[in-house]
Amino acid sequence: MGLVLTVRSRLRLGPMLRHVSETSATIWVETEAPGSVTVVAGEQTAHADTFTVHGHHYALCDVEGLPPASGVAYRVLVDGTQVWPEPDSPHPPSLIHTIDSAAPTRLVFGSCHTPTDHSTKAILRYGVDMVRAYALRLAQQRQAQGAAAAGDQEPTVLLLIGDQVYADELQPQMVNYLAERRAGRRREHATAQAGSAGEATAPAASQAGDPLADAPEDEVVFFEEYAELYRQAWADPDIRWLLSTVPTLMLFDDHDIRDDWNTSGAWRRAMERSPWWRQRITSGLSAYWVYQHAGNLSPAERAVDPVFAEVSTTAGDAGEQLDAFAWRANEDPTSYRWSHSHDIAGSRIVMVDNRCARVVDDDRQRTMLDADEAAWLDERLTGDVDHLVFASTLPFLMPAGVHYLEAWNEAVCAGAWGQALRGPGEKMRQEVDLEHWAAFQHSFRAVSDAVLRVAAGERGAAPASVLFLGGDVHFSYLARAQARDSDHPARASRTQIAQLVCSPVCNWMPPMLRRMVWMLVRGITAVVCRTLARMAGVSAPALAWRLAGGPWYDNTLATLVLDGRTAEVKWEHSPVRVSVLRRLGSDEPEQPQIREAVRYPLA
Repeated sequence: MGLVLTVRSRLRLGPMLRHVSETSATIWVETEAPGSVTVVAGEQTAHADTFTVHGHHYALCDVEGLPPASGVAYRVLVDGTQVWPEPDSPHPPSLIHTIDSAAPTRLVFGSCHTPTDHSTKAILRYGVDMVRAYALRLAQQRQAQGAAAAGDQEPTVLLLIGDQVYADELQPQMVNYLAERRAGRRREHATAQAGSAGEATAPAASQAGDPLADAPEDEVVFFEEYAELYRQAWADPDIRWLLSTVPTLMLFDDHDIRDDWNTSGAWRRAMERSPWWRQRITSGLSAYWVYQHAGNLSPAERAVDPVFAEVSTTAGDAGEQLDAFAWRANEDPTSYRWSHSHDIAGSRIVMVDNRCARVVDDDRQRTMLDADEAAWLDERLTGDVDHLVFASTLPFLMPAGVHYLEAWNEAVCAGAWGQALRGPGEKMRQEVDLEHWAAFQHSFRAVSDAVLRVAAGERGAAPASVLFLGGDVHFSYLARAQARDSDHPARASRTQIAQLVCSPVCNWMPPMLRRMVWMLVRGITAVVCRTLARMAGVSAPALAWRLAGGPWYDNTLATLVLDGRTAEVKWEHSPVRVSVLRRLGSDEPEQPQIREAVRYPLA
């Protein structure tokens, strides 16, 4: 038992298998203390010293020279002591599966994950955790077919596209952590102030310069709190094993920072008036860079990343440097690019930041992406690939009624119906979350035009499909699209255009909101909202689309399979009979069983 405790104490979180290519893989870890991390994978060994951010210690080890199309078990050592796999682990060995360019590419994707204890109470509120259910099934498959063999259904990469953590909607365990930590910090602050001001003025002095003044009690604010939030989200043994053995690429959405993040200039100005906001946005972006973004980069990309260069070479704690970067990224979106792109086996996956890159100060000149980010994206929206996959946390093509409602609202907020209605329009925008791509018409039109040109073969040989992946909305659906203009060259193309949404993976929508969504996706709603949008001067979109499947409200994970010029998608879920759960009332429900919900050919 002593050995087990020692091993676990060296590794706080991870390992996480992040960027993987045909011959390389990146392993991310957080350790309990500074040290040297070693990864041994077959005949290859990689070393990295930890870097420190606000008292936390991290390393990214790049394992090079791996054989392509292989599955290699790996071990992690800290200062020469093995910390992974753990000696008492019930899971099969963690494997690195390098890219097989001749095999189908399997992209598993989803968004919106709330960590729970998987009890009956938690399932009744949030539904079955599909990430954990997927991990349990994969572990069983690996054990059945042998740890060293890659099965036909092995995922190529797991795309986590938003709300990996909820910084503003905390679970009880995290709320308790905040209460205990902040009580201690307030006592330390009061003691320090009393010592400097004297006993007579201690009560008044205890409020002066309080770093926790006005900070919300049920939201994270500081980096240390974000570090614990990520630990609680990813420390579940089954999820931790999954993240150690399936490559992951990630994008943030609003709840990774705060609900409605960067919805509008009015939202930003309101948040900037909160004394704790600067600390919050700085900590949130710093933590996102460490826990999510750095692992998205290939070894070559990270080698030229200025943030990694500064953080990894700083002697001592690099928290101050990372915070300065984070604040700069918040103030000037052109100072750093969070989007990233990956070419895998003949297809391109473009992961698009649609939160931090926004330009929202002027309602009349709103864009989803700043000029530099928009140019970067445009360069990657090309043909000469089998499939072009555009992944953003927000669906590009919303149900038609919602699309026109958001476009109308943007126009009203910009003054299309007079100055008097701009304020009510802004209030509606924030309360109803009218902030998807449709609420940024300039950017929506630019991307639509580029996609149609790709489909028409004007940017290289036309791909078999252009597929938008999205999350955020807490219901899943499939929409098929084409050029609205029947004479557009894209109409003669065989390129299939579709929107695939998978949300949530664990945070299902309450029944009342489901009924509201049902109303929004009705045809009559689309007619009414389209009329409103036209009356506000909104032009018809260049794309025409319709729902071909959904909406589905259960927690789901989707798998997109790209095989040469063919593509298909399936959504899987773990059905729950709420009435049975309530009747049984067990705190230990049976292991979740995954079932296929629907499957569609795409190309």
